[in-house]
Amino acid sequence: MTITTPHLGSPAGAWTDAQLLYALEEVVEKELNRHLKVAKDWMPHEYVPWTDGRNFPGVFEDGQAWEKEQSKVTEIGRIALVVNLLTEDNLPSYHHEIASLFGRDGAWGTWVHRWTAEEGRHGIVMRDYLLTSRAVDPDKLEEFRMSHMSEGFESDNRHSMLHSVAYVAFQELATRVSHRNTGHQSGDPVCDRMLARIATDENLHMVFYRNLLKAAFELAPDLTMMAVRDVIVNFRMPGHGMPGFERAAAQMAIGEVYNMRIHHDDVLQPVLRFLKVLEIDGLGPEGRKAQEELGLFMGGLDSEAAKFDEKLAARKARMAARAGA
Repeated sequence: MTITTPHLGSPAGAWTDAQLLYALEEVVEKELNRHLKVAKDWMPHEYVPWTDGRNFPGVFEDGQAWEKEQSKVTEIGRIALVVNLLTEDNLPSYHHEIASLFGRDGAWGTWVHRWTAEEGRHGIVMRDYLLTSRAVDPDKLEEFRMSHMSEGFESDNRHSMLHSVAYVAFQELATRVSHRNTGHQSGDPVCDRMLARIATDENLHMVFYRNLLKAAFELAPDLTMMAVRDVIVNFRMPGHGMPGFERAAAQMAIGEVYNMRIHHDDVLQPVLRFLKVLEIDGLGPEGRKAQEELGLFMGGLDSEAAKFDEKLAARKARMAARAGA
């Protein structure tokens, strides 16, 4: 795919995905080396309360069926944990997407495989925790996993390497925030500690992609601005295709795990501020148009988030009044 810009970029004014990959390779290598220095290996099994484990029905005669009362986590914690784990379960599809876009050779390939290896821990530790602590119905969890993975996954941004970099810069932070808030709302210190460890990884992944996005702005500012606009305006979490996602997302919004206010304040704004996206000047016509549209969208999202805040506050007041009645 060839993208044309009348402005900064390659001397000819045109970028292909291959040219952008090559131009950013040195930045990827630098960020990879930085990541490897600050990332700490950790053992998933160290975060699992194994002594809480019991056999489930099946091949074991002493198996005990799951009941909701066995769970230590809150209702919203259980909902969010299932959504977060099913999202992590699609790692094979995510790996395929980024390996196809970024390649398997050189610094790009090394990063793709390292990222996949680190992400693999998340699904391992979350599933072990959920089953050992009996936080969720194991049969339904497996049914959801099979259904979700059987559907497959295709990124909304698979058409463009630049759109993909822009997306993951925000999505990794969104995942970090979702995990961290789930831990806070879970009601179980063991769960909170586990998800804090996962969130640390996700934050480092965000930093990698955010810094890569910064370099892309320096190389091709108009194209990168257009990609960021497209990604933010059409943003969807990677788990949007899982069974019952809309209902779960609504419950997570009310439960303050992830909602419009969190998305605006804790995910989009921090990256936009760090990169000073709305302050970049020297753009061409298309870049300026994308920047203006992005600013208008962020203003509209903030207004919508304010309306949601009001509804949530009113709901809390009603519930408090009922509890005190």
